[in-house]
Amino acid sequence: MKTHNIEIDFKNFQWIDVCNPKKEDLFVLADKFDLDLHEIKDSLEAGHLPKYETQEQYKFMIIRAYTAENEMRVTNIQELSNKIAFFYNEERVITIHRLDFDFLKDIDNKYTNSIDQLIIYIIKKMVETYEKPAEILNKKIDIFEKTIFLKNYQSVSLENLYFIKTQTRVTKKLLQFTQNTLNQMEVNRHSKTALQDIKDKLVNLILTYDEVLEDANNLLHTYLSVNGQKNNQVMKLLTIFSAFFLPLTFIVGVYGMNFEEMPELKMKYGYYFVLIFMVIISLFTFFWFKSKKIM
Repeated sequence: MKTHNIEIDFKNFQWIDVCNPKKEDLFVLADKFDLDLHEIKDSLEAGHLPKYETQEQYKFMIIRAYTAENEMRVTNIQELSNKIAFFYNEERVITIHRLDFDFLKDIDNKYTNSIDQLIIYIIKKMVETYEKPAEILNKKIDIFEKTIFLKNYQSVSLENLYFIKTQTRVTKKLLQFTQNTLNQMEVNRHSKTALQDIKDKLVNLILTYDEVLEDANNLLHTYLSVNGQKNNQVMKLLTIFSAFFLPLTFIVGVYGMNFEEMPELKMKYGYYFVLIFMVIISLFTFFWFKSKKIM
């Protein structure tokens, strides 16, 4: 992606939008508008968390938008989202970002009467990027739940469930950082209602992701419990078979020894007596298991 700068002079302020800048470009921008170099470095850092700072000549803020593809297996904030850094005062707002966001193009004139309106519009669009992923994660959790309880639980992929859980946990933390950032943000009285609407949307999103995370944890525990129960049933079955065949194997082992003098070895019906005795032992074992409700 190429670097491009857009400078737009609105009625009451100037907007400078810098997309995919090089390091030297930002240093030139810092010299021109007297921006703090540490904050310039923050705007360059790919995985920087949302933050809000107030300087003497301007205010600085970082907000992150959800940009990962729906089927991506993300495990960290950098893979999940991309940021926009804001430098602004009463005269101008400077936005710096690496990804070319569609909502920054063709902005409606009703959002350009003041700097606060423009910034709140951009933040609103960034927060809205978390809505669709929340719906998709909810649907995936429902599918996992139906598979575990109604279909073959063994077809559930623990790997997929892990990535859903990780993605939800990271997104929830990111939204909480965003909420903390917006709570520090100061706007004029005309924009307070719009900012509060964004805060309310953030609360709803955090609750949604928290519910998905809780469901993912519950499904993981349920899967492990069901799997453990199936293993216990297999062990129970093997134990029952062992209980049946252990005494029979002992008898066969005794009469399989090659000694010339053995009790009952010369009996005419000794073979049949042993078979009957083995059947009696098997029946006794069976009824004992039934009386103890093991079978």
